[in-house]
Amino acid sequence: MRNWGVSRHNLVPPMPGSALWGWLGPIIVTVFGGIFRFTDLARPHAVVFDETYYAKDAYALLLYGAERAMLGDSDNPIADKRLIAGNLDIFRQCADYDQCASYVSHPPLGKWMIGAGEWLFGMNPFGWRFAAAVVGTLSILMLARVARRMTRSTLLGCFAGLLLALDGLHFVLSRTALLDIFLMFWVLAAFACLVVDRDRARERLVDWYETSPLSPQGPRLGARPWRIAAGVCLGAACAVKWSGVFFLLAFAVLSFAWDLGARRAIGLREPYRGALAHDLPPAAASFAALPAVAYVLSWTGWFVTDAGYGRNWDQATSSGPIFFVVDSARSWLKYHVQVLGYHSGLDDYHPYMSEPWTWPVLFRPVSFHYPTGLPPSACGADACSEAVIGVGTPALWYGSALALLGCLVWYFSGRDWRAGAVLLTYAVGWLPWFYYAITQNRTMYLFYMVPVVPFMALAATLMAGLLLGKAAAPPPRRAAGAAAVGAFALVVLINFWWLHPVLSAETVTQSEWWARMLMGSWVTSAPK
Repeated sequence: MRNWGVSRHNLVPPMPGSALWGWLGPIIVTVFGGIFRFTDLARPHAVVFDETYYAKDAYALLLYGAERAMLGDSDNPIADKRLIAGNLDIFRQCADYDQCASYVSHPPLGKWMIGAGEWLFGMNPFGWRFAAAVVGTLSILMLARVARRMTRSTLLGCFAGLLLALDGLHFVLSRTALLDIFLMFWVLAAFACLVVDRDRARERLVDWYETSPLSPQGPRLGARPWRIAAGVCLGAACAVKWSGVFFLLAFAVLSFAWDLGARRAIGLREPYRGALAHDLPPAAASFAALPAVAYVLSWTGWFVTDAGYGRNWDQATSSGPIFFVVDSARSWLKYHVQVLGYHSGLDDYHPYMSEPWTWPVLFRPVSFHYPTGLPPSACGADACSEAVIGVGTPALWYGSALALLGCLVWYFSGRDWRAGAVLLTYAVGWLPWFYYAITQNRTMYLFYMVPVVPFMALAATLMAGLLLGKAAAPPPRRAAGAAAVGAFALVVLINFWWLHPVLSAETVTQSEWWARMLMGSWVTSAPK
């Protein structure tokens, strides 16, 4: 018998309002965030923190197809000075490519993305930061759209995008040529694709339910382009940093759970068998084969040139095409084993390293840039400061911590899928680092949290939706909720505005800089 309680409205609630405002509102918020990210993008005119590796590796990929060893020691001071002076002769020149190949510990896709900006605008601070600013800005639009779809509210979608636009850590990494902002982008893109796929799969189930003979297991849902796109995005995330694999595994489980839940919701007698028979095989292709292909393709430059570390080009090209493929794969896998060993043993001390359990309270952010010896004339005071500190907006981070607790209660009391998705994503972006901290004492930094910052904003948005209440709620109830949500957004805005000078390398007096160091742990020692 059919479950006549099932309706299209229940399984796939209609999207709110006009499609025009569904795009226009998020775009306005995105432009707002983009202005902040692109304004004075070339400031500071310096090689900031680990840009000393990734900006130059990206340039080497453009020139040679693989990373190349640079002039100077492991911190590349000689190459840094040449680069800022406009001298692009920063790589070693040697007859033997094995001596010039650079050993790197991360896959190449993020560096290729940085290189796209360098190709467009040159090897300069604006060029190597351009791609980060682009993906940081686009992520605001993606979050606003996916929040709108999850909450069925254009207002809440714009609220989520605004929170992300005002986060300090997201802002700093959107203006710095590091890899983590690209990891965040592909993780968020994959999640957004899966949310759309969830709606599309449910729509197909409802169509089948209304027009076809009922069967115990339900139908095959056919091609699912949005889930395919999610698999490609997750492969891209892994091709930026290996920590993308945590999100890959979590999203595979999440997508299958959503499929199973949809078959149960429509009233099938055998939803588990239906999901295993009809949903699991294509899901395996989307979350295993496609990410693997995307990951391998990101290494194309290493495969087709002789410049890569451990490439063994002469040996690979010594005996026919089949041997070339086999020997290249062997060298590539050997390289990966070496990189795995490097990450497992990475325990070098850094003054701004921190433990993962301190990240949600922003105990130890990273100083990306703080030059010494600024002349008093730079700010009109006896002592001046110019800083870039990689720290989140405290009002947002502490507010989202409470929101995540609210999501936890909401999920276990009502099994709301949105709360569960946010909690799972936050957990897989944060908790795996506990293992490395406890078992390996690994060197880690606060900015490893940036992939979950959109989901922190999403948690706050879900709680904002509960505060606002349904449209049918009494006007006083709606007014009180709107006041609370508006007040929170205003506090986040003011907090971001207050920190902005030390997020963007503005030259301020040292007393103004000190006033923005909200904890003593934010600095190593007093500047001289």
